[in-house]
Amino acid sequence: MRALVDNRQLFNLLHTMTETPQEHAEPVITTTLAAALPAVPESAQQAEIVAEPVAQATPATPAKAKNRFVSAQPVLEKLFELYPKLFGERFLPLKLGIFHELLAAHPDIFQRDTLKTALGVHTRSSRYLQSVAAGLKRHDLQGNPVEDVAPEHALLSIVELYQRRQARSQEDLLPKLRAQVINAFEKSGLTRQDYLARIGTPTEAIQALLDEALANVEQQRARRAALKKAFEASGQSVEAFADALGMRVGDVQAALK
Repeated sequence: MRALVDNRQLFNLLHTMTETPQEHAEPVITTTLAAALPAVPESAQQAEIVAEPVAQATPATPAKAKNRFVSAQPVLEKLFELYPKLFGERFLPLKLGIFHELLAAHPDIFQRDTLKTALGVHTRSSRYLQSVAAGLKRHDLQGNPVEDVAPEHALLSIVELYQRRQARSQEDLLPKLRAQVINAFEKSGLTRQDYLARIGTPTEAIQALLDEALANVEQQRARRAALKKAFEASGQSVEAFADALGMRVGDVQAALK
């Protein structure tokens, strides 16, 4: 009995003290930067849920968001108890289709509608979106990494988190958003054309941001390719090559890698 109380106390600490009810609301991707970001593909929505932010989501009032969280709390507590690696102190991206696996694994514990609501609240929380934006792998019920987060899901999470933070901050967070987009594109390993094809047709504002970020990464890739070619033609050691260019050895090694 004592352990159950402790679990609930820890759950409440993790879920209610780190976020406001608004952060559990339906994602509001309607501001200048994100108004035309595409929805998560229908196949992902049908996986019921993992639901990364979707562009057509209807904004929720704080009261509605709070009610959703309160109604979902018993299920979230149970998920926290059963799968602490996924729903505990650290949130991890969930594999697509995990909703059906949870129903199949616990038919006497979870009901379809309440589980769907709970997972919706969980995957729209800022802490969960942070794990998606960071590009962590999706995990199965055993806590094993099984698949990459799609680049478009990572970008949607990055933009959603930016909007939430910017709404509460006097600081201009656009430079941080730009840096995150650059990093997300770099980590995707995709070409500019393939990345944009996944993103769809953005608004003029986000297109400008993407153009700048993607151009920055392409320039870095071109410089690394040129450096590698020059190194291979030089016949020198990495140390001698770096010394000749006035570069740090670590920087040259990183670029060659």
